[in-house]
Amino acid sequence: MKSRETAPGWVRHLLLLTALGVIALLLIVPALNVLFQAFSKGLGAYFSAILDGNTLHAIFLTTAVALIAVAINLVFGVAASWAITKYDFRGKSLLITLIDLPFSVSPVVSGLIYVLTLGTQSWLGGWLYAHDIQILYAAPGIVLATTFVTFPFVAREVMPVMEAIGIDQEEASLTLGASAWQTFRHVTLPNIKWGVIYGVILCASRAMGEYGAVSVISGRITGRTDTMSLRVEKLYQDYQTPAAFAVASLLLFLAFVTLGIKTAVEWKLRRTLAEATRKAETA
Repeated sequence: MKSRETAPGWVRHLLLLTALGVIALLLIVPALNVLFQAFSKGLGAYFSAILDGNTLHAIFLTTAVALIAVAINLVFGVAASWAITKYDFRGKSLLITLIDLPFSVSPVVSGLIYVLTLGTQSWLGGWLYAHDIQILYAAPGIVLATTFVTFPFVAREVMPVMEAIGIDQEEASLTLGASAWQTFRHVTLPNIKWGVIYGVILCASRAMGEYGAVSVISGRITGRTDTMSLRVEKLYQDYQTPAAFAVASLLLFLAFVTLGIKTAVEWKLRRTLAEATRKAETA
């Protein structure tokens, strides 16, 4: 098998053109089409679609749900990573499996599970209904579904960083008289911050674009439980194509911003892991 240096030039060019062609077909062309359709009726129509009351509510709800889901997953992800990497306990492998569960379950299925669990046909749903607590077809249900599909991201990004830095610095801090909280704030958190930030970015991006679970559990009530992704579908089905693409362009813009931040943080995270590995090897 030839190496990259000895491969013929036409092979390298063919591979490069193939990669660029796939990227153009799957990413660049659709993105340009979204922008073209969004501004096809002019800036006035674009901002009119964005400033529509129902669309603004969808933007607000999407943002609020993403913030809550990120906050929950941040606390859970750091706590789970700490427990998995610092301690040995029964059920450790089970916990790791449960963290990865949303990766293997369809979002639509997860939304359906919550509907069956919290619906009035179940004992829990009946109890909630009797006490006038609404989770399904309301914001709490959307938060619940979004949190479920996004909770692996923070934990899965923080765990490798914690494993790489080890426990030597924390043990030294505790030996010198620092409390557990002081050790976490001044030793652990600075070492894992780039992993945390990277996980938060991935979590927020996934939360804002979530469709499957939310479409099942939200009820798709216009002006109440529509998120941005649901709003795009509803506008498109109502033949308001420019408005649908206008809202979609906001999601596209968020994707590009997230991608830029992700790239910068990923570079910093690789450097952090490399430095931690070097320190571990020389220790």
